[in-house]
Amino acid sequence: MLQLLSYLIHFIQPLIIPICFLSAWALILLVAWSLWTATRDTVSRAQEMHQIPCTGCQYFTNDYHLKCTVRPSVANTEEAINCLDYQPKTNPMLY
Repeated sequence: MLQLLSYLIHFIQPLIIPICFLSAWALILLVAWSLWTATRDTVSRAQEMHQIPCTGCQYFTNDYHLKCTVRPSVANTEEAINCLDYQPKTNPMLY
């Protein structure tokens, strides 16, 4: 039994360094890929959220109780991107 273990150790020992080297680089590549996809998804989501026109609408109240007087359930969501009731603020000093 001890001889079999000795042969196994002598067989595996030259393979340990390349296996660890490849495993470390695979881990680094997986972390880098994960950071890249997270950054890409965050940027695309931010671009989508910046298309919401609610803050420039005259019906937007900027109150968390009633965000919009016309469509309160849609205000500040993705559904508001193509809102048919959107009216730009004509004079911001009036609101």
